[in-house]
Amino acid sequence: MVQPRLFTPVFIFLGVSACTFTGEGTGQLAASPTQTESAVHFNWKGTGSSLSGTMIATLSDTVFAGQFFEITEKTRIEVLAPLWEPWRPGWRDWPYWGYPSPMMAPVTQFVTRYSGKVVANLEAPGNLRMRCRFHLMEPPRGMSGGGEGECQISDGRTVHAVFESQ
Repeated sequence: MVQPRLFTPVFIFLGVSACTFTGEGTGQLAASPTQTESAVHFNWKGTGSSLSGTMIATLSDTVFAGQFFEITEKTRIEVLAPLWEPWRPGWRDWPYWGYPSPMMAPVTQFVTRYSGKVVANLEAPGNLRMRCRFHLMEPPRGMSGGGEGECQISDGRTVHAVFESQ
């Protein structure tokens, strides 16, 4: 007689597990007439395809935190709604390098202008905001491929930032 085999159940997790991507960057706050330049430290964490995630920017005793998005030609403008608060939709009040007056383009052109870049909207206590735009060195790798760009704080100060390739 053949003995029945006892099979131990084996559970294989085949679900879609989100990969986590993390990285760091550095920045310099541009000096104003009343202060010297200050260092800014960035940390970011993306999940899945790394097309979005969270970012933290630390400037001396102020910590900004919020979402970042990598813009592709398939990005829907509705997904970017968190970028507009409290800025003007499409960031029309922040001229982009090499483009004419920011008031000339409709909000839908934001995706076209920023395709292949990463944008972020961060917030700190005291109702301070920081918006950022980064040129990616290797867009298919997202933030992991490194990049550089600029951020603007709601009080008018600017930051030049660099992210090394991971």
